Amino acid sequence: MGKSGVTKGVLVSAVLVLAGCGGSPSAPSRPVQSAPPVSAQPSGDQCGATQLQALIGQPRTSIPVPVDVTSRRVACTTCPLTEDYSPSRLNILYNRDSGLVERVFCG
Repeated sequence: MGKSGVTKGVLVSAVLVLAGCGGSPSAPSRPVQSAPPVSAQPSGDQCGATQLQALIGQPRTSIPVPVDVTSRRVACTTCPLTEDYSPSRLNILYNRDSGLVERVFCG
């Protein structure tokens, strides 16, 4: 068998292997639940957002420091954020142009 015969044989084998991997995906056994929206407030105020609602309308320099990045996120309202939801994380969002705090929430 020449070089082209070996290449054709490998190609045919690869196609057959890949064809065996196909098929329709099975349906999940239970409905997949999505994370709550970012604006959702967890019951019991797990992150302490209620205590810091007075920051709304204040300059971002009023945000208490030090900021613990494992449990607090400070970002502008137009900045990209991860969409993961953590009820114990405190989010403080400020307006980039004015520098004023607009939202304080858990999530």
